[in-house]
Amino acid sequence: MEVTRTFDIVDRLVEKLQRDDALAVKRKGKWETFSTLQYKSFVDHFSYGLLASGFKPGDTIVSISNNRPEWNFIDMGMSQVGVVHVPIYANLGHEEYTHILNHSDARAVISSHADLYEKLKTEANEAKNVEKIYSFDPIDGVESWMSLIELGKENEEKYKDELIRIKASIKPEDLMSIIYTSGTTGLSKGVMLSHKNFMENVMGTIDRLPVPPEGKFLSFLPLCHVFERMVNYLLQFKGVAVYYAESVDTIGDNLREVSPNGFAAVPRVIEKLYDKLIMKGKELSGIKRALFFWAVNLGLKFELNKANGPWYELQRSLANKLIYKKWQEALGGNIQIIVSGGASLQERLARVFYAAGLPILEGYGLTETSPVIAVNQLKYPLIKFGTVGKVLHNIEVKIAEDGEILMRGPSLMLGYYKDKEKTNEVVDAEGWFHTGDIGELDDEQILKITDRKKEIFKLSTGKYVAPQVVENRYKESAFIEGIMVVGEGEKYAAAVICPAFHFLHSWCSRYNITYRDNADLILKPKVIERYQREVDKINAGLGRHRQIKKFELVGEEWSPETGELSPTLKVKRRYLKEKYKTELDRLYESED
Repeated sequence: MEVTRTFDIVDRLVEKLQRDDALAVKRKGKWETFSTLQYKSFVDHFSYGLLASGFKPGDTIVSISNNRPEWNFIDMGMSQVGVVHVPIYANLGHEEYTHILNHSDARAVISSHADLYEKLKTEANEAKNVEKIYSFDPIDGVESWMSLIELGKENEEKYKDELIRIKASIKPEDLMSIIYTSGTTGLSKGVMLSHKNFMENVMGTIDRLPVPPEGKFLSFLPLCHVFERMVNYLLQFKGVAVYYAESVDTIGDNLREVSPNGFAAVPRVIEKLYDKLIMKGKELSGIKRALFFWAVNLGLKFELNKANGPWYELQRSLANKLIYKKWQEALGGNIQIIVSGGASLQERLARVFYAAGLPILEGYGLTETSPVIAVNQLKYPLIKFGTVGKVLHNIEVKIAEDGEILMRGPSLMLGYYKDKEKTNEVVDAEGWFHTGDIGELDDEQILKITDRKKEIFKLSTGKYVAPQVVENRYKESAFIEGIMVVGEGEKYAAAVICPAFHFLHSWCSRYNITYRDNADLILKPKVIERYQREVDKINAGLGRHRQIKKFELVGEEWSPETGELSPTLKVKRRYLKEKYKTELDRLYESED
């Protein structure tokens, strides 16, 4: 059958790719699986329940939920009756929740559990169009989503023909979802995405995910994020089972329990994974420790297509038997692929994991492009470290005169909801979407991202600095969790550094450095001296104008919950500049 709308995926699964564990989730210590037929039943009965409740095509429903099969049930159930799904992050603030609930014209809200319900219940009750709040888990005073399922079962015969009629009337170009982009400044914009947007992206990436239909994937990135959502559709299209991790904290355990063929992650998760491996290595002693770090250093020198020569490959084979196999087992022993997106991946991580038999395929895209524009493939020459891979076959990409990446094609959004002006700012008269990213495109259509157009700044010396390039180099240090490079109009680049406190605490313990708390810790002369050495070491590998001349350590960890990072873990520069105004002033006060 032809799949042109997202809900066609479920019908295709029933027709061709039935399995007992189409979707699975771990709850209360046990894995709970849902078969393809159960999946289809929940979707249809949810659709009937919506129709019986008076929902019509074009109505909007907001969901705030952790990853779980119920998310898929309501997502597909909404889409096949033309109701627009507006999934939102669980770590937004009062202003954002109020904005999204009102701006999206949401008629209902579906929350997954009590903690998330508490986050936006006030805003939902005050929103102008919200009529009802439902919950997946039982919450006192909140109607269960199962009431819609039961209503659907009671009215199945009544609405069976209408569901068939509505499904037949839905066009691939019809609005299917509004995703509010987190952004790093201002209130979010509602990106309107159609069935066609998502399905064209699925078809454009189908050959980039070499996982068999009988395979399994672990899911833990938020499904409200366009990257995880599209990957979810792609996996289901291929018939791959999706297993939802309990939480980000249990990823390691869940990988070993499920033994999946792969997972999708943002670079920060991969960085933390690598840091944990290194910490384990540092706990070793003697010959075991020496062998561990020999294998790490070997991996960091890895080149594709056996370019290092036979002696290197012989060493890598030995490292695989002694060390890398243990890394693979720590991730379930069956990983074929790790997909990285959402931010820039450090090249050294791509090298060392690929050398260890855990290939990471880095890709690139935006919410507005549904999302993938380019992604690496598994085999050389279709993978190139330091790039985001080859542009998808069903879209166009070109580089503007100022270096900006432009894209157009069938996976480009319908526009921003209720905002023609902002839509016209990013999509020009010829249909090219201006990504805001700077990049390079080679003759093989392999794309490399160099920076964000708006974030590049000019020193008073006339030299330009691309902060992300510098920041990524610094984040390779085990001592540094986050960093913001500044210097617009100044003589030199400087930085605010968020220490990797877990690692720093361990280092302090080894050198008998005592401290009251993190605020006290960052003032210790030995700590500042150690960070200066780290900065000097990294500076040695950077061009003079990119080197960090001064830095300030901060005593708080950065997170989306506390506002320093976006929900996709990007640095919110405007927020940080306001929060650390005193520290930033100190970086340049001697220049006044």
